[in-house]
Amino acid sequence: MKILLLGSGGREHALAWKISQSPLLGKLFIAPGNAGTSQFGDNVPLSVNDFAGIRKFVLETGIDMLVVGPEDPLVKGIHDFFLADNELKKIPVIGPTAAAARLEGSKDFAKQFMVRHGIPTAAYETFDPSTLKEGLEFIRSLKPPYVLKADGLAAGKGVVICQSEEEALDELTAMLKDAKFGQASARVVVEEFLSGIECSCFVITDGNSYLVLPEAKDYKKIGEGDTGPNTGGMGSVSPVSFADEAFLKKVEERILKPTVEGLKNDGLDYTGFIFAGLMNVKGDPFVIEYNCRLGDPETESVIPRIKNDLIELLVAVAERKLDIQTIQIDPHVCATVMLVSRGYPDAYEKGKTISGEKKVEGSLVFHAGTAIKQGELITNGGRVIAVTSFGKSMHEALALTYSNAEKIEFEGRYYRKDIGFDL
Repeated sequence: MKILLLGSGGREHALAWKISQSPLLGKLFIAPGNAGTSQFGDNVPLSVNDFAGIRKFVLETGIDMLVVGPEDPLVKGIHDFFLADNELKKIPVIGPTAAAARLEGSKDFAKQFMVRHGIPTAAYETFDPSTLKEGLEFIRSLKPPYVLKADGLAAGKGVVICQSEEEALDELTAMLKDAKFGQASARVVVEEFLSGIECSCFVITDGNSYLVLPEAKDYKKIGEGDTGPNTGGMGSVSPVSFADEAFLKKVEERILKPTVEGLKNDGLDYTGFIFAGLMNVKGDPFVIEYNCRLGDPETESVIPRIKNDLIELLVAVAERKLDIQTIQIDPHVCATVMLVSRGYPDAYEKGKTISGEKKVEGSLVFHAGTAIKQGELITNGGRVIAVTSFGKSMHEALALTYSNAEKIEFEGRYYRKDIGFDL
């Protein structure tokens, strides 16, 4: 099979690594890819949102399947674009249609979906600039802390937790009146704060049946002890110690199964991965958010634990035959730490030389924001490289990850030294 994988981050490097292990693979192409993905296939200089360019490449190259890594092209309708084209519609797309991708593309849509299908989530109201006054009143009716979410896509940074009423009132005004997150905050969801510990759960679905993938815990804040601003993710651990059999049974019965059935009942065609960001509140799971793709950096901890041939699973999704598959999981712990550029998640410099990658032993290295310039490996993003290790325990896996992370060097390198601290 010839497969085109869209994306350029650590998630896509992990997927490329896994896809390349399948005997079913003929040739893998990654658009646009990064310095790491080029080890497993050919990088193609195409933007993930250049649908016309993707069409031309797919037809000229004879691509058999499109696997979509990031959310942006899904929300913008890459799957619909294929379905509407006579020459493309026979090529399966792993990723939902635009209507189904609203699970991630619109926080308000996701909340309405959950309420409609009885899926546990925090109480909420949605506001736009014309209802700012009502929004301020709603905040005054809640107890701190307050959760404010930009309705649209904001690269994982559109959620703000405010500790005081005054801060929440100012933040809602900045998001709605001053367009703090641009078009993404044209509407804002204000919801009650759920106190507990977070967990990421994943399924792969063909729209009818589904398989539950390994769960993970990710760390979004830039600072140790979960302090400072949100990032795209600073590290992850899988499995999650508190997600025991009883908790995961509740997750499947109350959240994952109703989500897949709800999409089907609503007539929303969904083929691909669903991410449910959960809060464990005294042993009961509540949905904080949905993503219409695999998370990052959770993918770097989850994908290595899946023992199945990934292409076999993707073909089963495309053929709507996922019900005849079973998932095989490695029982070992996988721990990932993300190395980032100085200044991230705010302004950061690119083009710094990366060294020491070849010194890594016993860990997987997944590139996120890297490139090759004049034969040299350089930084090309805020999140630069993820280091992932297996271990019999979380501490063993993290010890190996940290010892290898220290070997990879670039100017301004930073990483959190407390991943897994709350487990």
